[in-house]
Amino acid sequence: MNDINLIRKDPDQARVGIKNRSGRYAPALETLIQIDAQHRELLKAVEALRARRNASSQAVGKAKAQKNEAEAARLMSEISTLKSDMSEQETALAALAAKMREVAMGLPNFPHPSVPMGASEADNPVVRLGPAPKETDFKPLDHQTIGEKLGILDGTAAVRLSGSRFSLWRGAGSRLMRCLISFMLDLHTREHGYEEAWIPALVRPENLEGTGQLPKFEADLYKIAATAGEKTETLYLIPTAEVPLTNLVRDAVLPEESLPLKMTAYTPCFRQEAGSYGKDVRGLIRNHQFDKVELVWVTRPEDSMAALESLTAHAEEVLKRLELPYRVIELCTADIGFSSCKTYDLEVWMAGEGRFREISSCSNCWDFQARRMNARFRRGGKALELVHTLNGSGVAAGRLFAAILEYGQQKDGSLLIPKALVPYFGAERIAVAAA
Repeated sequence: MNDINLIRKDPDQARVGIKNRSGRYAPALETLIQIDAQHRELLKAVEALRARRNASSQAVGKAKAQKNEAEAARLMSEISTLKSDMSEQETALAALAAKMREVAMGLPNFPHPSVPMGASEADNPVVRLGPAPKETDFKPLDHQTIGEKLGILDGTAAVRLSGSRFSLWRGAGSRLMRCLISFMLDLHTREHGYEEAWIPALVRPENLEGTGQLPKFEADLYKIAATAGEKTETLYLIPTAEVPLTNLVRDAVLPEESLPLKMTAYTPCFRQEAGSYGKDVRGLIRNHQFDKVELVWVTRPEDSMAALESLTAHAEEVLKRLELPYRVIELCTADIGFSSCKTYDLEVWMAGEGRFREISSCSNCWDFQARRMNARFRRGGKALELVHTLNGSGVAAGRLFAAILEYGQQKDGSLLIPKALVPYFGAERIAVAAA
């Protein structure tokens, strides 16, 4: 959630920030500015009534001490009227405050001044390139076709079990997925200094509000009604481990010396893909259930931009170790995510498609999530400050599996395992399944 004080101080700058993201948010910003002005005006009126009530209450005491019963009665009547007026206006004030929060929760984070201007993803500049794709003397197949030929992906069984946009691994494919997850977690915990967490896959709605998935992306989420006795509670399947990991600092006051916090977790993730009908139905690219290793940082405000560079480098190291071609792009103002103020995307080369595909998105959310979560730290003996939060995939396991299949396929149909994975996998290749 954006700082209302900054919007009050410089509404024109806020308008520029929202316009640079997308014009569709401009009406909501104007509504917020208007409601905030009404709220402040009504608050002044309520505070004036409170002051009059307090003054009248003190005057009642004096009148009674002077045995001026008539004056005391008049003042008591005045206080009764003031209380009635106050009750009505406090109810209106609470309604305005609730509406302000509702509108503010639907506004995206403002882009950081360093974010490149742009109108769409076509305006995202390439920051750096990894190794160039190797040339082959055969036409690479797509990963689903390779996986089925090798007997390690079973799309037919997945559809029979769960419908479209689900995947099923078998045999060596299951082992390879498990190895990928272990490899990434070992890299991030042993070399990059992250604390690993094993976390719930179901969370309460306030956690999704805290990181920005609710209320904006309700349609993309899976939810269940959990009943215990007479109580029914709504829980959501997590769309990313960012949600529970970041919310570990919800309503917390952290000591400055504990920062930065660096956390990682492997989880299955769930999304309905409500806005992506018809895209990538086949294969591992855009599934309703997918696997991911997530990276989360919690930092002091002055450290968050440097932390973003480190987090991105940590995700990038996965692709380097596996010797996959990739590139790093910076998202422009119109393409950054809802909660982000600055984002780098890692895109891995998909040889079967002949194109780069996103495999990680690394974002600095500034104090946007912290304000929604009330996550703070104390700098010495001074007042409390909001932390900054960051997150990124380190990386998406399904897409990584797909990239390895497409880039590691051999002319004879076998799959060459990346050298860094051989100690985990126990073999250098997966052979074509016998007929």
